[in-house]
Amino acid sequence: MTIPRGSAQSPKYQRLAADLRRRIAAGEFTADDPLPVEGDLERQYGVARNTVRLAVDVLVNEGRLVRLQGKGTYLREHPVLDHRAYGPTLLPGQRDCLAAPTDIYAREAAEAGRELTSDFEMLIVRARVDIAERLGLRPGEAIVVRRQLRMLDREPYSIEESHYRAGLAAGTPLMEPDQVEGGDEAVLAALGRTEVGAVDHMVARMPGPEEAQWFQGGPGVPLVVQTRVTYDRRGPVRVIETRYSADRCRLVYGVGDLAGRTSLPAPATPVDTARAEPRLSEPRPADGARAEVS
Repeated sequence: MTIPRGSAQSPKYQRLAADLRRRIAAGEFTADDPLPVEGDLERQYGVARNTVRLAVDVLVNEGRLVRLQGKGTYLREHPVLDHRAYGPTLLPGQRDCLAAPTDIYAREAAEAGRELTSDFEMLIVRARVDIAERLGLRPGEAIVVRRQLRMLDREPYSIEESHYRAGLAAGTPLMEPDQVEGGDEAVLAALGRTEVGAVDHMVARMPGPEEAQWFQGGPGVPLVVQTRVTYDRRGPVRVIETRYSADRCRLVYGVGDLAGRTSLPAPATPVDTARAEPRLSEPRPADGARAEVS
């Protein structure tokens, strides 16, 4: 399937931004060295200085580049962590990520050689309409929210909020202002509410002001929001809403019989959309010939 280009040609600065994305994806630039200065890009592509500035602005807003005062413009590297959102158990006795989500995050970070930390808080709030509907409550009823702000190598990674009926949480460790040993899953199991299934709802949206301030992403970087409704044999147990910065997390789902594998399949390297966009001429080669932008 081909994406229609439309009758109008993209503005020159957008085509320049597309070619810079292509060069970034091809590994032409590294995080240790600054990108060519605006004057160099101006000469390479045969465009005005303002066109270069607008193109770089686009990539800064996308979270791909960062301007450092007095140093130049650099790649903004966010190592992407694959999070196993769900998959069948692969080995005898192995717990899946529905039964032990906290264990999954800790193991994934350790395997990637990264440091996982989190801040925790417990809140009593009024249920949003969508949360109330999924828990079988009336909008505005009091619910208990257990929130974790996860950091990877001191960089914001995710905001996870577990929503519980007040009646389920009352008088249990779920009302404690600290994390529970063994995770919330252990408390639910002790209450006879072991989660046995879940439905995930996935959306992408732009962050609100408070979210943007916490994630510290570029103005054009969206959030991936995973809303998981868990169930036991009696009905819904909790609603877990997790927000990820789209440039730092990749959700992995295993589907079907994976008995022939010892690990979930690794996701393919994301395709840079710049490769499908109208391309500029290649930048100036070593002999000094200048690339032209039509």
